[in-house]
Amino acid sequence: MDLVKYAQEIRLLVLELCYTKKTSHIGGAFSVADILAVLYGEVMNINPLLDKEPGRDRLFYSKGHACTALYAALSKRNFFTTETLLNNFIKDGEYFTSHINHSLPGVELSTGSLGHALGVAAGSALAGKRKKLPYTVYAILSDGELDEGSNWEAIMFAAQNKLNNLILIIDYNKIQSFGRVEDVMALEPFADKFRAFNWHVEEVDGHSIEDLKATLTNLMQIDDSTPKCLIAHTIKGKGVSFMEDSLAWHYKSPNSDEYQDAKKELELQK
Repeated sequence: MDLVKYAQEIRLLVLELCYTKKTSHIGGAFSVADILAVLYGEVMNINPLLDKEPGRDRLFYSKGHACTALYAALSKRNFFTTETLLNNFIKDGEYFTSHINHSLPGVELSTGSLGHALGVAAGSALAGKRKKLPYTVYAILSDGELDEGSNWEAIMFAAQNKLNNLILIIDYNKIQSFGRVEDVMALEPFADKFRAFNWHVEEVDGHSIEDLKATLTNLMQIDDSTPKCLIAHTIKGKGVSFMEDSLAWHYKSPNSDEYQDAKKELELQK
């Protein structure tokens, strides 16, 4: 699969959803698009025809507010059709809600209230080890939600239980809902915090498909007893120049002119 093309298809579909339905969180959806493309395009052991198969890899997507990115990634892997997504996103009575919904194929957990998914992912990883199942558990967290104490409880739990089948990926775009992370609740020294909690940590350019693929592959092959953390340095609004690194696009949806300009930029990158 052409992962660069896949990531841009995710962004174009996110743009379409946010524009036509006037929904928010486009900036965070764009920042995580490359990560999702690598996971669903190559790294994860998944099959849309066997989405409840016990040996499947699992992704717990904690940043449920950026649901459009995961919905788009799943539609491009045929968990459901793009037409179904476009027609039913935030439609009354449908499961394509504005925060990710586990009633949909390929979605493990409904999220949006931050700080819960990592704990569930740790429990799933522990169950996999006890049942001797071969799956890997992935969790994607936003940086701002590392302000939540429940995450640090899960981080301690994972290390205590030697959950080496757990890979945490942090979409570190440096902006949260009401400001820059460093101004709201500074996380640095970020990597050292995880090392102090006995995690194996790597850092990567979260928009480099090759670096993401190589680092995730390496993490899966490390033979030790530690959970793994990948800090992915990303840019909020990545792919559209006037959205990049801008707090405004946490909640704003594009108007007609912004939609057309953003679409042109993204189509040139395919």
